[in-house]
Amino acid sequence: MIWKAKIIKHRKENRIAVYFEKNAELIVRIKKLDGSRWSQTLGVWHLPDTEENRIRFKITPESHNLPSQEGIENLKKFKQILRSKRYSESTIATYSEALKSFLVFFRKKALTEITNEDVIVYNNEYILKNNLSASYQNQIVNAIKLFFQTIQNTKMIVDKIHRPKNAKTLPNVLSKEETFKLIDLTTNLKHKTLLALIYSSGLRISEAINMKIIDIDSQRMLIHIKNAKGKKDRYTLLSTKVLGLLREYYVVYKPKIFLFEGQYGEQYSSRSAQSVLQQSAKKAGITRPISLHTLRHSFATHLLENGTDLRYIQDLLGHSSPKTTMIYTHVTSTSLKKIINPFDM
Repeated sequence: MIWKAKIIKHRKENRIAVYFEKNAELIVRIKKLDGSRWSQTLGVWHLPDTEENRIRFKITPESHNLPSQEGIENLKKFKQILRSKRYSESTIATYSEALKSFLVFFRKKALTEITNEDVIVYNNEYILKNNLSASYQNQIVNAIKLFFQTIQNTKMIVDKIHRPKNAKTLPNVLSKEETFKLIDLTTNLKHKTLLALIYSSGLRISEAINMKIIDIDSQRMLIHIKNAKGKKDRYTLLSTKVLGLLREYYVVYKPKIFLFEGQYGEQYSSRSAQSVLQQSAKKAGITRPISLHTLRHSFATHLLENGTDLRYIQDLLGHSSPKTTMIYTHVTSTSLKKIINPFDM
């Protein structure tokens, strides 16, 4: 008899749905199980999501997706320590989720017994086996280092936890013509203003959607970015043309708190903003994959091509290290255009 089972949401409750071709014997057997029900709407038999039923229907038990009790308790402490150090909630969530997968992998081992060798095993048996990225692996390393600094009597030598070799990828950049075409073809005023602001000021999407009306300084033609990545404030450029767009947008939409608000006055979502970009890119005939961060990369590259000093670009982008900003020297076309191809000599 062929059947399959999966977790579903039924009336806001997790249930195990069992799918099979109509079979009298299976129906009799499933009726005997505690809590089994037939859903006329879904056309499926379903049961309570219990450990016993997960094992019975070959679904990974919930406990297998959780660390040991010791791991859960220490994970809570880890979050408290990060909060006390004033890490942002998004960083705490990222590190906690990354660390959780490591603790689940070693749920049968005491934390004080975990060694550097175990990190290598985890990298090989989990990260590489599941084709997870080097950046995710790097997040895990950051989380493990921070976590094991809080564990007493550990066998882990934190300074010797090795990092993955970083892939030297270059940022995806649009030409000036592509950027202006993309923005011009965005007909909705709110969407056009959002994309124009992100590009003209080199903003991260989180900075754009967290921006408030009072952050726009039209007297000095600057934008005050508050509490950005790394909890840093900075100023960036305000374009004269974008100021005109912002004034027109303000008259029409009348935002109350955040500069960009959703349909019901809530903070605009990054998902909606990404969707806007993809629609505009399609209209502009841009077929290669781009994201809102591409606009930020393009801002930096276009400034560099216009002769702006790299140190100023670093300040405008809010980079801690000039090494981060230096990557744009590899994508600018100005210097390359000066080279005469030997084939054309």
